[in-house]
Amino acid sequence: MKAMVLAEKPSVARDIARVLGATSRGEGFLFNDEYIVSWAVGHLIGLYDPEDYDESLKRWKRESLPIIPSEIKLKALKEGKSQLNVIKKLMNSKEVEYIICATDAGREGELIFRYIYSFIKCKKPFKRLWISSMTDKAIKDGFNSLKDGSEYNNLYNSAKCRSEADWLVGINASRAFTLKYNVLLSIGRVQTPTLAIICARQKEIDSFVPDDYFEVTANFGDYKGLWTDISKNDSKIKTEELADKIIAETKGKDGIVKSIKNEEKRQAPPLLYDLTELQRDANSKFGFSAQKTLNIAQNLYEKRKMITYPRTDSRYLSDDMIPKMKVILNILGRTQAYGEFAAYPLSLEKLPISKRIVDNSKISDHHAIIPTDGRLAPESLSEDEFKIFDLIARRFIAVFYPYYVYNTTTITTEVNSHFFITKGTTVTEKGWTKLNIAGKKDKKEDILPSLNEGDQVKAKSVVKKKKQTKPPLPYTEATLLSAMENAGRFVEDEALKEQLKENGLGTPATRAGIIERLITVKYITRKGKSLIPTEKGMKLIEVCPGELKSPETTGRWERGLSSISKGKMETEKFMGSIKRYVNFLVQAPFNTNTNVVFAAEPSTGKSKAKHKSFGACPFCGGAVFENTKAFYCSSWKNGCKFTVWKDELKSYGGNVDGKFMAELLSKGKLGKIPLTLPQTGEKCVADIYVNKNIHGLLELKNLTRI
Repeated sequence: MKAMVLAEKPSVARDIARVLGATSRGEGFLFNDEYIVSWAVGHLIGLYDPEDYDESLKRWKRESLPIIPSEIKLKALKEGKSQLNVIKKLMNSKEVEYIICATDAGREGELIFRYIYSFIKCKKPFKRLWISSMTDKAIKDGFNSLKDGSEYNNLYNSAKCRSEADWLVGINASRAFTLKYNVLLSIGRVQTPTLAIICARQKEIDSFVPDDYFEVTANFGDYKGLWTDISKNDSKIKTEELADKIIAETKGKDGIVKSIKNEEKRQAPPLLYDLTELQRDANSKFGFSAQKTLNIAQNLYEKRKMITYPRTDSRYLSDDMIPKMKVILNILGRTQAYGEFAAYPLSLEKLPISKRIVDNSKISDHHAIIPTDGRLAPESLSEDEFKIFDLIARRFIAVFYPYYVYNTTTITTEVNSHFFITKGTTVTEKGWTKLNIAGKKDKKEDILPSLNEGDQVKAKSVVKKKKQTKPPLPYTEATLLSAMENAGRFVEDEALKEQLKENGLGTPATRAGIIERLITVKYITRKGKSLIPTEKGMKLIEVCPGELKSPETTGRWERGLSSISKGKMETEKFMGSIKRYVNFLVQAPFNTNTNVVFAAEPSTGKSKAKHKSFGACPFCGGAVFENTKAFYCSSWKNGCKFTVWKDELKSYGGNVDGKFMAELLSKGKLGKIPLTLPQTGEKCVADIYVNKNIHGLLELKNLTRI
């Protein structure tokens, strides 16, 4: 009898098979006398689409919402059916005694295996391989310590709830908002609050009004000082008159060194990398997108076997890694790239291991990203691969280096009751900054002259400089990842704030995909390193209810999912709350009074015609477009009959054109429009409305003869 091993990808399966000695080849698997090793290709099983339950659901109609199946079913994805058939045959084979789940050791990896196992209706027992590194030694150690699959049931339940909840919210909210606004709108539990964060920043930028202010600097010969209101610790001077007054009262005047304060500051090495911090630094230093960094890191893990599991949210190591640390340093020390840096920690009698490096309580599924204890060959990497590995290797070596130590000196000089502040920095121990860690620069040294309190000085020159306050900067991927990770600062509820501190918006493994998704659906664009919301993205957030765009909702979800994974909440309770939320979401857009109109999507067919919207349909909220004979609602296919004919006022001598229609839709009425009565030819004025009972008919009120 054999064990069947199921890996997540072919490359991982090949590595496992080689370590197990399963070198004989079959169609879609490798084997020997003890093991059969096969693989998925990512997700082979997905959730039913709405039309799989009922063909009529293929058409998007309001009356079909909400779509909440009594049981959310699984189906085989077309692109993976041949490999799924291989796996099914192997799992059901009489020579297979039990299964070993060797998909990625995390929530999504667990879901991939369990969906396959469930869809195939396999009843055989299974065990779990849980490893953080793809080196031969890590694989061997993992197979020597397999755990019973049931130990991960709570993790699977959490993953299943996450998958089904995302489906329910995404399907229903996207259909409801699309039907309301007649343009395809994608809604998501994480992507929508993430978009809201970007849009809120853009609104701050758009509404920002710069303020002028002045700074005044005095030159005392050996050093300079910045005028400061020391009661407020503020160097900004609101008016030019005040700046000129300060200059007049201090220029050429004698002063005194009022105080000198020296302070030693110590900066610990930065923590090891989790995925989000790695993506932030790669974006800041190299301009890499979060997705590119993840792809490179995954390659360094799976194929190069030079780093540990990258999709981690921890920045600490477990105590069982302590014996490996010196081994990894020795391997790095033998490379040309890191020999000089590894020499210092290797020279120590004992590595300085503290809670900043090893802390079991701060590890969930995987420890921090570090180099492996296998063969490390930095010289074999591509340019981009080396950049990512270099960040990880330097960060690992740096945690064993001394603190960065520097002295700050603050001199306060008084001239005619005005105070000028001078700051200087002297580095006394470069410590870990010798490694030139990304995003962590040592202070620029600014050595001040030797002075004593009470020394007499003269303000030889005093000058002013006009400045302006600056708007907040647009988000980059680095700063957006920080905002997603620390989404708790956007909520008021203290309990949710704590939950979001632990989980944030999305997970390290999904944040890159969320950013890419927002770009794909044209809610944001990249402009250099900046992420800028589009008009469509801004309008979506304008019409979304607060519950849909607030991180608080995700905070509640993550709190529930976390409780499920710890066995502290029943899945039925969580899914019940999701179904109530879905019922609210499908009503929300139709209960909102808004004049927001989305631009029509560009045609993807042969026609290049572009529709110009003249405003919102007063009956359904769709966009009002123009053809040669009339103005009509874009939702006509969905039954809206709003139509205003261009010759409707012809008999009254009136003209219904684009300007007329835009103003009418915007204001709801047009007042005192000059007309001619068709029966008598008399001149008159009238207010024009859209008739609320007859779709599109113009109604004349308050008609007055002139």
